[in-house]
Amino acid sequence: MTIARSRQISLQDTHYYHVVSRCVRRAFLCGEDAHSGQSYEHRRQWVVDKLGQLSRLFAIGVCAYSVMSNHYHLVLKVEPDTAASWSEREVAERWVALFQWPLLVRRWYQGESLIEPELAVVQQLIAEWRERLHSISWFVRLLNENLARQANREDNCKGHFWEGRFKSQALLTGSALLACMAYVDLNPIRAALADRPELSDYTSIKQRLNQPPTTDTLPPLLLPFASQDKPDGLPYAFADYLTLVDWTGRAIRAGKRGHIPAHLAPILQRLGLDEVRWLKQVMLFRRQGIRVVGDRDHCQQFARHCGQRRCHQPSL
Repeated sequence: MTIARSRQISLQDTHYYHVVSRCVRRAFLCGEDAHSGQSYEHRRQWVVDKLGQLSRLFAIGVCAYSVMSNHYHLVLKVEPDTAASWSEREVAERWVALFQWPLLVRRWYQGESLIEPELAVVQQLIAEWRERLHSISWFVRLLNENLARQANREDNCKGHFWEGRFKSQALLTGSALLACMAYVDLNPIRAALADRPELSDYTSIKQRLNQPPTTDTLPPLLLPFASQDKPDGLPYAFADYLTLVDWTGRAIRAGKRGHIPAHLAPILQRLGLDEVRWLKQVMLFRRQGIRVVGDRDHCQQFARHCGQRRCHQPSL
C-alpha cells in the first residue's frame, strides 16, 4: 500500500534519508542494453551533472551516491536551518536558477515599487520556494524529470521513464547512516562491476578519492567528513570510513564475514556493533519494504511522529 511521503519523512527524528529511483523501461538508464547492444553509459554523467547543480541550489547535502545501470542511490541530508538562513533575494535567485521568473517576483527583485497585495503574493511565493528548496520530494522530482526528458528525447519516445515513486528510508542512528553510505558506495562492487572502491565509477567514494575533480564537469557537492576544519561534517573521520568500506567490500566479495582488522574494532564499538551485526546492517538495505533503519526506540518514536501505529524493525 502506498504511504504518503509526509508519513515517511520526519525531520524532528532525522535529517538523513536513503533514496532509490528505478527505471521502468527495458532500455537501461545507463550501461549497455543487452538486447540492442546500444550503450547508454554517457547517461551516468547526466545524473552526476544534475546532482552537481541541485546540491548547490538546495539546502540538501549529498552524503553518498552511486549510479547503476537501471537505478541510482542517494544518501541525503536535509538542512532546514540552512534554508531558513537565506534572505528572500537568495531564495529567489536559487529558485529561478531552475525555473523562469514570475513577472511579479522579477519586478520586486529589480527594486520596483509594489502595492501591498502584490508584495504579499511575492512573499507567499518565496515562502513556498524556501520550503521546496529543502524538500527531498522536490529534489528528486527535478532530478528525475530532467533525466526522463533527456532520455526520452534520445530514445525518440514518450511515456514514463521511472518506476513509480522513488523509495526512501529514514536513517535514524549513526550506525544506520554509516551502513547505508557504505552500502551505496559498495553497489558497483556488489554487482561485480568493480573490485575496489577507487575503481567504482560514478560513486561518491571515487569522487572523494579523486578530489579535486579531473574533468570540466561540476560534480555533486558532497558533505565533508568531520575534521578540525569542519567539525559540523559527517560524524566520522574519512580515513576510518574508507578503511571500513574497504574491509566491508572484501567481506562482501568473499561471501563471508572474515575477521575484522584490530584497527577497525574501535569504530564498530562506537557504533555499538560487532562485525557480524555490521555486515547484516549494511546488507539490510537490499531488502524490500523497509522504510526506517535504526534501533527499536528510535523507530517507534519515528512511527509516532509520522502518525503510524507501529514501525517494522528488522532484526539484526
